[in-house]
Formats: sequence, structure tokens, C-alpha cells
Amino acid sequence: MSDNKSPQELVDGLVQLLTVTRNGEDDYTGNPQKGGVGRVFGGQVIAQALMAAQHSVPEDKIAHSLHAYFLRGGKEGPEINYSIARDFDGRSFANRRVVASQMEDGALKPILNLTASFQTAEDGLEHQDGEMPDVAMPEDLKSDMELRKQFADAMPNLPEATRRMMLRPRPIEMRTIDRLHWMNSEPKEPRAHSWFRTAAPLKNAPSASNLIHRAIIAYASDFTLLGTAALPHGLSWMRGELNGASLDHTIWFHRPARADEWLLYCTDSPWSGSGRGFNRGRIFNQAGQLVASVAQEGVIRRRRKSSAD
Repeated sequence: MSDNKSPQELVDGLVQLLTVTRNGEDDYTGNPQKGGVGRVFGGQVIAQALMAAQHSVPEDKIAHSLHAYFLRGGKEGPEINYSIARDFDGRSFANRRVVASQMEDGALKPILNLTASFQTAEDGLEHQDGEMPDVAMPEDLKSDMELRKQFADAMPNLPEATRRMMLRPRPIEMRTIDRLHWMNSEPKEPRAHSWFRTAAPLKNAPSASNLIHRAIIAYASDFTLLGTAALPHGLSWMRGELNGASLDHTIWFHRPARADEWLLYCTDSPWSGSGRGFNRGRIFNQAGQLVASVAQEGVIRRRRKSSAD
């Protein structure tokens, strides 16, 4: 994304990125990130797969959960194909399987499998276990971009590619309450709290039940999550100390929420070992209502230094 784009242009670009193109019944294509380099962001693939799956169910059924497995790292540049299997259509629920694939060596190879469940809205028994943590409000916090600039300025030996990646303008605005893995090298408890929202309004999505809000929340749910497992070890990908990748990702959508209004993302990591880290997330709106729950396991390994390092 261009450094000269306004916040609204960045958000409009995100909406365009997550909007899939229908090629035929149950066959869709997702656009690549313009100017993207390296590996495709996992949250992008999840969000595009959700968008494709949602198009295959009636409008009155909305996603209440998704479960995804990352099979191999996708590459920036090539389009991503999304193929849908309609496993179940009931009166209240529907289920879809999505295979995300990219062309490699002349053949489509799967990079992600996703299963999503959809439900017609209904009234039911309600409870919520636990209140939203009592944390600083987003208005009282510095933006993550300000913190990233401070971090980059304090590290003159930071590789230029890493610096560009850190300071790239983003369509998702984040404000962090705690120190994330890249902010310091002191071990701390595996918990983090960050506010997030789109950097500008979603002008063409007036309703919180609109699909794009859920897709963007799914996209943003891949931020900060795996890094929570690094906190007790005082290590960071940003400093070149770790190798990592997401293995699976699950989201339960509990209630409609607007992605262009502040949401609090509370993450914790109960366990790491065997080269893997397990992480959980809870997403609250500013009224303190739990709007989504997240779980993810990923590879987290101390990076071995090569002779060139």
C-alpha cells in the first residue's frame, strides 16, 4: 500500500482486497495485496475464505464460527482460488468447507482449509462469563504507528526491509496497552491487550451484521495473537530471534460488531512447547460485550544463527 494514501483510501483498499470475485458456482478468486512481498498474511486468506463461503449461503444466515488450518505458506503476487463444498443446509444452520489454493509449478496447491458454520439469527438464553478487563481507553493511548516509529528510530541497525514493513501505513489502527513482543526483550506474562478498528469508516457497510465487518474482524484477529506466546521468553520476530507461522485459527462470532468502532483484543497464551505456541483471544466492544472468541496454535522456534549472521 502506498505511503501517500489517506486512511480512507487504505480502508477502501482493504475492503477491495477482501472482496472475492465469483468465477462460477462455488468457485471464487481473491485478489493479491498490491505491493505485497513474501508470504501472504494469514488473516487475509481467512477473511477471503469467509467472504467466499458467505456468498454460498442465504443472506439470512450469518457466520457464527470458522475453523481453519494453514497447510503451506501462500505467496504474495499470485491470485488465490477458493473452492467451496456445500456440506449441509438445514433450517437454522448451514456448513461450508473452503479450500484456498495457489498455482505452483502448473498446478493448484492448497494453502488453507477452512470450515465455516452459519446460523439464522434467533433469540436465546444469554450469559457472559467475566467482564471486559479494566484497561486504558484508546483515546488515552498512542497509536501503534507512533510506537513503531519510536522503535525504528531507536534501532539504527534495523534491516531496511524490516523498517519498511514496520512503518508501512495500515488500514487497521491499533493502540496497545501492554508492551508487545517487539517492544522490549524482558520476559513478561503471556497476556496482551490492544484496541483496534479500521483507520477510517466503512462507508458502504452501515450495519454491524454486514459481512465485511465480520471479515475485517477475522482479518485483524491474526494480529498480535501468536506473538503472545513469545512474551514469556523475551524474544521477537522483529529482532530476528524467532521463526514462526500459524498452524490453525478458530473464531467464534458471538454477536454483531462494527469493525470501524474500537474493539478490545485481549490475548493470552496458556502453553508453549514442542516448537508450538497456543494462544487465545477475546474481543470486546466498548460496551463490554464479548463479540468474538479466538484460538490459534502456531510454530514458534528460536532462530538458529547462521554463519552469515
